[in-house]
Amino acid sequence: MLGRGEAPADGIADYCSFLGEALVRRGVEYKQIRVPWAEEGWLPSLRRLWRESNAWRDKWVLLQYTALAWSRRGFPLGAVVALSIAYRQGARCGVVFHEVSATRGSRVIDRLRFAFQRWVIRRLYNRSEKVIVTAPVESIHWLPGGGRNAVFVPIGANVPNGLDGKGTSVNPKGAQRTVVVYCLSNPPNLERELSDISHAMQIASRNGAKPRLVFLGRGTAEAQGEIERTFKQVHTEISNLGVQKAMEVVRILADADVMLCVRGELFPGRGSAIAGIACGLPIVAYGDAVRSFPLSEAGVRLVPYGDREALGAALAQVLDDSRLREELHVRSCRAQEKYFSWNVIAEGIDQALS
Repeated sequence: MLGRGEAPADGIADYCSFLGEALVRRGVEYKQIRVPWAEEGWLPSLRRLWRESNAWRDKWVLLQYTALAWSRRGFPLGAVVALSIAYRQGARCGVVFHEVSATRGSRVIDRLRFAFQRWVIRRLYNRSEKVIVTAPVESIHWLPGGGRNAVFVPIGANVPNGLDGKGTSVNPKGAQRTVVVYCLSNPPNLERELSDISHAMQIASRNGAKPRLVFLGRGTAEAQGEIERTFKQVHTEISNLGVQKAMEVVRILADADVMLCVRGELFPGRGSAIAGIACGLPIVAYGDAVRSFPLSEAGVRLVPYGDREALGAALAQVLDDSRLREELHVRSCRAQEKYFSWNVIAEGIDQALS
């Protein structure tokens, strides 16, 4: 059960589609239901949900939760109402928490939003027979009773598997290397991210190499003007490809040499990094090995958050050392098979609901 969709790319819908295909391969009957409150309004949507849920007795319903999927301004009471309807109709209710914490902020409205989201999350947890979280259970401190009803199942990439035929020696020795940045944040974080990327690329170019930089995905087309201003004095070849179809994303990632992630610390639900892992990419990122698990099991070089010098040094090392790139590539392939393949994820969901 999904709430409002996102444009131009809907990561939650992609998650459900890939998961559904993997569940069907396991012999599980699967169907997507969307509560179209944003298009039709809450009352008509909930009436329709009540009618449809007549047939749900003793069937599992997994509500997909992010705050903005169930509210325009981050007060997601609708998620509680939707799950309560399924519960009253006799469904076995669960929640997949794509966000495992409430949104913080310094303004009064932000503090109210944080308190309300925390209440919603706890309410959904208490209403659910089973909860799926996208970060290790022990890292989620709000779970009541130690999270007895919670199961950690990683998310997978919202692109097809890009490992078939992928190696890190596609580009011949001495060829220009490619650094890819998949997705950018909105302002005010955009300026800091681009500054960090620019600084890292300058460090990586000090040995005479001139790696090219490719921007891809959500937020990149909108940031074109800011990208041009940031890199005006930086002698780096830049391509800004914006949002692309899934198979084109796979091709671009598979042709790159390394992914650079600077949108805060790497965390288990970072879909852009998981897409890179699905394509066997080495990744240089801000983060901590414990908090980013299981991403840290892949070919990831992590540096302390905000340490731009360490970020640039790590990027330069990965670009310059073909053996290191191959080692990181192998680690990403293994992590993909162990944690992030949709068959493994579907098995985890299936077992959790058994």
